[in-house]
Amino acid sequence: MSANSAVVAGADDTPPLVSRNRTLMLIGTMAAMVMYTLDTTIANVALPHMTASLGATQDTITWVLTSYVLASAVALPLAGWLVDRLGIRTMMLASVLLFTIASMLCGVAQSLEQMVLFRVLQGLAGAFLSPLAQTITLDSSTAAERPRMMGIYTQGVMLGPITGPIIGGYLTDNFSWRWVFYVNLPVGILCLVLLFLFLPHTPTRKRKVDLTGWVLVAITVSAVQLILDRGLTLDWFASAEIVLYAVLALSAGWVALFHLSGAAQPLFPLALFRDRNFTVGLAFMFLIGLVMMSVMALLPGLLQQIYGYTPLQAGMLLAPRGIGMLASITLFGPIMAKVDPRVLLTFGLLMMAASMGMMTGWSIEMPRGPIIAAGLLQGLGLSFTFMPMNLISFATLPPQYRTDASSLGNLMRNLGSSIGISAASVELARNIQINHAEIGAHVTRTLVPFNVDRLTAYGGAGETGLRIIDGMVNQQAAMIAYINDFYAMALACLIAIPLLFFVKTGKKAS
Repeated sequence: MSANSAVVAGADDTPPLVSRNRTLMLIGTMAAMVMYTLDTTIANVALPHMTASLGATQDTITWVLTSYVLASAVALPLAGWLVDRLGIRTMMLASVLLFTIASMLCGVAQSLEQMVLFRVLQGLAGAFLSPLAQTITLDSSTAAERPRMMGIYTQGVMLGPITGPIIGGYLTDNFSWRWVFYVNLPVGILCLVLLFLFLPHTPTRKRKVDLTGWVLVAITVSAVQLILDRGLTLDWFASAEIVLYAVLALSAGWVALFHLSGAAQPLFPLALFRDRNFTVGLAFMFLIGLVMMSVMALLPGLLQQIYGYTPLQAGMLLAPRGIGMLASITLFGPIMAKVDPRVLLTFGLLMMAASMGMMTGWSIEMPRGPIIAAGLLQGLGLSFTFMPMNLISFATLPPQYRTDASSLGNLMRNLGSSIGISAASVELARNIQINHAEIGAHVTRTLVPFNVDRLTAYGGAGETGLRIIDGMVNQQAAMIAYINDFYAMALACLIAIPLLFFVKTGKKAS
């Protein structure tokens, strides 16, 4: 057998996937995954600049983020079938190549419609990078190496949130927001070279695709996303369009549930859902996507528009979340494998909720210290949730289900991200309107430092004064709206804790 071919091992001390240079193969694999996760956050700090350049509004510009994660969510369920038919090597190389091309197209987009289209292509191409990277990491390691390898994989996942805001802020400040997409070109070329040289071929097998199941899942996910993105603009269920989306989501979701549970060859193997740990892990994947990505989408606007930071400064203030995650996994990773995962997950969720609680105490006039402290604490909480959750989710699954399980886990995380970003943005816009009306009602003539009955006498100064007052009201209304979103995220973390009672530990899960 050649050095660049896969080995299916029967012994526990031989990994199922053998490369002539595992280190370089994993570097190429992790770099590809980081490139994908990087693009979930790198564009966040550039959104205010994209808004004017692409002719978008505050409500519509979020499609730059949601279209990316939604496209990934729609494509992800096909990962297991495509790997069986084409093999990991072909899928990985094709995904990296298409993702790199789509990134270049995003950089040359001239309108919001073009940007959304190219982001959809980018999301479709990159959807498979994370589950394939997880499968390659697991299959290239022995059972004894697996906890350490999962720590490396988790660090790779977290590099995106660490470097994304900083790189995005630097490129936006010093060059243009378009360079947040052009930066993928050298990374993509490096990944293609390393994977072409060192990623081995894997056996393929014929497997019938559950096209009906995939279409039903895609319709359900897409309809839910459209409800969240267009609901505020169309006045929710007063609009026939929103009602249509709701009917599509409910009917397709209901049919999908029955189809996937009764099909001879369903989109996802039913054995996955019989594993209690994996099923609970899906719920936590959804939660992490919902909380983490919605926070990363909200904070750039808060830091730049309320506090007046530049994109680079905003990126630096967002980086402590990733630094906290990376430092925690590096320092406590070996200990995590020896501690009851329920304890770790509870600790992580409490830290995440506490960080959100700290953020509810933010005010308009505030130094950088509380922003950095909340970010570090949230990063620590995410690390104590993410790594133990990955370990217990895959502890009892046979190797043949890993790609399907990885794709389903990433689907739940992306779905949580998509719903979280849209819901947080919609709730933010709604609360700003409500708060503006309530605060504006308390701005009386006694609080205005000039006679409102003689505005014409002041000339342009009178109008300027009114604009300043309206700007202050808008600022206060937006700050309260952000705080309300942080309260909701803290509550979501606390509500998830009881799910830990369903997790198997010890010998039952080993």
